[in-house]
Amino acid sequence: MKKPTYYRLFSACWLLILVLLSGSAFAQDQMAGKKPEDKSKRPSPPATVSATINGVPVTIDYSRPHSKGRQVFGKLVPYSEVWRTGANEATTFKIEKAAVINGQTLPAGMYSLFTIPGPDEWTVIFNREFKQWGAYEYKSGEDALRIKVKPTKLAQPVEQFTITADASGPVRMMWENTQAEFTISGPAK
Repeated sequence: MKKPTYYRLFSACWLLILVLLSGSAFAQDQMAGKKPEDKSKRPSPPATVSATINGVPVTIDYSRPHSKGRQVFGKLVPYSEVWRTGANEATTFKIEKAAVINGQTLPAGMYSLFTIPGPDEWTVIFNREFKQWGAYEYKSGEDALRIKVKPTKLAQPVEQFTITADASGPVRMMWENTQAEFTISGPAK
């Protein structure tokens, strides 16, 4: 005896629901077993600089690209363009309290640290939007502070991009034969 059409349609719907549910459960099992990306295996591995500079706790998270014999500033990193100041995700700059940076006040918080390199002057940018990949979504309207600094030539080249900070105040960004720095002179009053 032939089953009614509605019975076959009802059975087909249940079969489809079961297939979809089992596929969803399988996908969730696969995702649950997946390990997070090991960022240390990237060609430009992550680094963190933490220091208390003139009474201001600072943490900088960035990635460290290599120059590999290439000319960096003016070529690999073009002059007069916003740079993520490292590689991969935008560099983040976190201060625990409002601070005076090169004579200007930056409120406490987390920022993206961008730069605009130039042969004679760099612009250092503290941008409120700190969850960014590179500088592709950079919006100047989110800038909390911009400062100008003078780059200097290094006596010895630095192969891998490096940021340093110490208790006396300068935060140094070094790569290839160039260094740019800014000073945190203490908490804002």
